[in-house]
Amino acid sequence: MPDLDRSRLTELLAVEQAAYTKGHPRSRELFEEGTNLFGKVPMTWMNKWSGGFPLYLDHARGNRISDVDGHTYVDFALGDTGAMAGHSPRATVEAVARRMGDLGGITTMLPTADAQWVGAELTRRFGMPLWSFTLSATDANRWAVRLARLATGRPKILVFAYCYHGSVDETFAVPGVDGKAESRPGNVAPPVPLDLTTRAATWNDLASVERELAHGDVAAILTEPALTNIGIVLPEPGFMEGLRELATRYGALLMIDETHTFSAGWGGATHAWGLEPDIFVIGKSIGGGIPSGAYGITEAVAAAITGHTDAGDADIIDVGGVGGTLAGNALSLAAMRTTLGEVMTDDAFERMIALGERFEVGVRGVIESRSVPWHVVRLGCRVEYLFRPDRARTGSEAAAGQDDELDPLIHLYLLNRGVLMTPFHNMALMSPATTAEDVDRHTEVFGQAVDELIGRGSGG
Repeated sequence: MPDLDRSRLTELLAVEQAAYTKGHPRSRELFEEGTNLFGKVPMTWMNKWSGGFPLYLDHARGNRISDVDGHTYVDFALGDTGAMAGHSPRATVEAVARRMGDLGGITTMLPTADAQWVGAELTRRFGMPLWSFTLSATDANRWAVRLARLATGRPKILVFAYCYHGSVDETFAVPGVDGKAESRPGNVAPPVPLDLTTRAATWNDLASVERELAHGDVAAILTEPALTNIGIVLPEPGFMEGLRELATRYGALLMIDETHTFSAGWGGATHAWGLEPDIFVIGKSIGGGIPSGAYGITEAVAAAITGHTDAGDADIIDVGGVGGTLAGNALSLAAMRTTLGEVMTDDAFERMIALGERFEVGVRGVIESRSVPWHVVRLGCRVEYLFRPDRARTGSEAAAGQDDELDPLIHLYLLNRGVLMTPFHNMALMSPATTAEDVDRHTEVFGQAVDELIGRGSGG
């Protein structure tokens, strides 16, 4: 494909923007009324949605969302993984209603029998023998990082450029020109210079990892099995195994965050690829939409933590900075038990991954038949297409390949025709409610968008 006709892209984006504005007057009205909200939205990142104002939700069920203007969408965003189980799965809704109604006790600071069931199920899926619960993966990462420092007696965390671990301060780092960790572009008011808390390495570059570990001050390597929030960047063969070996050799813990890569299968990439973490983190989807998170640790890590607490060096029960009053509450545990036990089952993942394969094939067919220099990547039931000809090898390469005009054009084009993708990049998730017809509808509309962009025809 010759260089993209940017003037045509700009014209098409203006057309789609106008159609979006015209078709969503009530959403726009509610946005303008949001004068008591910072950024006019409940969370400022909701302004990332293309179109100048976000859609406002009326109701959602399964993989369908309906907005306040009466439009219904096939939802592939699924709450950026938070609703990977589908919106309001019936079994989860019934369990939550029972906990809130007949049983009572949403949060009491008391354990419930559901906690042990969920812990055992997480052990079956991910291998960690001991678990603790949170309300988000951000909290799980934040508290687990503190425990990693306690267990090892070391102050720093090693992360990868453009990794994603929620809003944990230590993780917004990239390697500087001299290799020293520096704040990632856009990071909001880091409390201290990042090199005081963090060492940063390059994804798929084991030499950069070893160079940082050699300083001897890294408590844990915190990583996803694949980078996800900058477009999917898969590990090269041997990379994850190399991280395990380097962590062991240099006395650091390996901490794996599968909040997004749970898409790889019922046991995440950890089970599918035979990974061996010392600490494991997950959140978002395991509660079926109810705020939930968890971290798991090995017996060895638990013994190291307990050794310090028994000696009086740290208080993990009361004021030590690990835990929250609402974490592990009865409602979240009821939601996790039912979502894992009845919704996000082994069989459900088998169907979801098959649909992910169908989505990938459809997108690749459009790309190849139109000879556009893009590519598609899949991780189980998670699929993304990126507007660059070759797959990114590192997070920095993926970041450099973002297109601030193409992304909103494709997003708005799909949205205006009833297909919803994530606003951050072109990510699609399959849920237990997704169908082959839904996938094929995306392929059809995506093909129409590309045809219009290259001047082959008109969209519908």
